[in-house]
Amino acid sequence: MIKRTLYFGNPAYLHKQQQQLKVLEPKTNTELGSIPIEDIGVVLLDNPQITITHALLASLLERNTAIISCDDKHLPVGLMLPLNGHTLQSERFREQINASEPLKKNLWQQTVKAKVENQAELLQRFGIENKRLKALVPQVQSGDPVNVEGRAASVYWKLLFENEEFTRHRYGDAPNAHLNYCYAILRAIVARALVSSGLLPTLGIFHRNKYNAYCLADDIMEPYRPFCDQLVYQMWQDAEIEGEEITRVHKAKLLSIASVDVVFDKQKSPLMVGLSRTTNSLFECFEGTRRRIIYPQFIDE
Repeated sequence: MIKRTLYFGNPAYLHKQQQQLKVLEPKTNTELGSIPIEDIGVVLLDNPQITITHALLASLLERNTAIISCDDKHLPVGLMLPLNGHTLQSERFREQINASEPLKKNLWQQTVKAKVENQAELLQRFGIENKRLKALVPQVQSGDPVNVEGRAASVYWKLLFENEEFTRHRYGDAPNAHLNYCYAILRAIVARALVSSGLLPTLGIFHRNKYNAYCLADDIMEPYRPFCDQLVYQMWQDAEIEGEEITRVHKAKLLSIASVDVVFDKQKSPLMVGLSRTTNSLFECFEGTRRRIIYPQFIDE
């Protein structure tokens, strides 16, 4: 069953009662809603006047819920995950830590290929010529030493926004902010799946920034990024994005990233569910029982 993604953008008092997340209006103490805690996968807190009890926090984390906190600009700034996500966690940590460099380079090669292939699929879906991008896929080598990923990104963004003055940059003009927002939610979902599979999100197969606590999440989310791009680009094409402001309507659409359909071996799956297949297959690669990570493809429409 797909877990629910909850967004709280108004002042609220959140507490636990009989395995339910209860939402109260803080001034009147009126109950606004109730959700079974076991049904929740992601909680996003986006108001400085939200109060959440420790009992609720503990119960959410016990059920492997990712809890995201936003800053005063309403952008995700923090992520809370459970310490124990799998019964064999320490054993799985050892397999991950002991992974050889050739194995990690091979896994990164698979990851880059999957990302570029999905980028090409996205271009095709919107009727954009993708031959230049497709031609780069066979050039990806173990460890991607010549940075085909970066070259593909340059081609991809130019083709996707061919008639627009757009440059993909974290602090760039619209719709960069919307892409950043969706990527942040995706990153949290990926980190949650990694913890659930008994893996350490910090130890990446490619990303190694010593200041980054989610290097592995940043690795594994790469082939999933085009699903965010699809959401944002469609909003852009429909003229729903008029500037850098991320409205509540925008957030509702971007938070739906957890439930968009992805395909594994011609079978549809919600993205959040599919990510568990990806992260479990990654562990199997670490332990030597599998050679390939299971990554998704775009569905045929």
